[in-house]
Amino acid sequence: MLTTSEILKRVRRIEIKTRGLSNHIFAGEYHSTFKGRGMSFSEVREYTPGDDVKSIDWNVTARFSHPFVKVFEEERELTVMLLVDISGSSLFGLHQRSKRELLTEISAVLAFSAATNNDKVGIILFSDKVEKFIPPKKGKSHILRIIRELVALDADHTGNTDVSVALDYLNHVLKKRTISFLMSDFISKPFDKPLQLASRKHDLIGVQVYDRADRELPAAGLLQVVDAESGNQIWIDSDDKKVRMNYTKAFDQYRQYAQSVFRKSGASLLSLRTDEDYVKQLQSFFKGR
Repeated sequence: MLTTSEILKRVRRIEIKTRGLSNHIFAGEYHSTFKGRGMSFSEVREYTPGDDVKSIDWNVTARFSHPFVKVFEEERELTVMLLVDISGSSLFGLHQRSKRELLTEISAVLAFSAATNNDKVGIILFSDKVEKFIPPKKGKSHILRIIRELVALDADHTGNTDVSVALDYLNHVLKKRTISFLMSDFISKPFDKPLQLASRKHDLIGVQVYDRADRELPAAGLLQVVDAESGNQIWIDSDDKKVRMNYTKAFDQYRQYAQSVFRKSGASLLSLRTDEDYVKQLQSFFKGR
C-alpha cells in the first residue's frame, strides 16, 4: 500500500512526463484525428478573393452594399472516456515497467491531450467489475485526480478480468457519443457483443498492452507460477519445450481473439509492449487514423 506522499510523488512524476508529451507531440495529432460534432456559425466578415461564393451572407451584403461571407467554425468540444483494466494481471511486468504503469502513462497522455483541446475526460476503472467511475469533466485538477486513482486504486476483486462489464457500463451510463479508449491486456472473458454495441454508439479504440513474459516463458527449471487474478498456484517445468509452447499458444489465442472481435466490430486496436517506445506508436496511430 502506497503512502500519500508516495502517491503524490508518482502523480507529479507522471504529470511532468506526460504533460510535456501531450503539449509538444500529441496535441496536434489529437486535434486532427478526433473531429468535432459539426460546424457552427461564428461571424460574418468582408468577402476576399478566393472565398466560396456559397458562403456569402446576402442579407448583410445588401445592407452594406458590398459582399460579406459567413464564417463557420468546428464545434470542438468532445468527451473522452478512458476504460482502464486494473485487474491483478495489470500489475505484471518483467521488462522496464508493469502493464499498469504503461496504462497509467498512456491514460495521462490522452487525458492531457484532450484537456489541451478543451475536451472533457472521464474514466472507468475495472477488473471483473467496475471498480470506479469518474464522470467526464474539464480542468487540470480533474486530470490529476484521474492519474491519482490510476496510481493508487487497487482492484477489490480477484476474479478473472471481464472487459464486458466496462463496456456494458459505458453503454448504459454515457448516453452521448464519446471517444472511448478501452485499455487492457485483453486476457479476459469473451466481450464481443458489448464491444459491437459500444463501437456503434461511440468512437472506440482498443489499446492492448502486454509484457514480453506474457508470451515467452523463459527456460528456468521448475517454477511456481501464481495466477495474478485468482491467486491459484501451480508448479511447472519451464525447461519442458512443450510447456513453453503451450504457454505461448494460450497468450496468442487471447491476442487473436481481441484482434478478431475488434476487426468485426469496426473498432481500431493498437498493441503496445511494456518495453517498447509507446510514443512513436501512438504518433503513428494518430497520423494513420
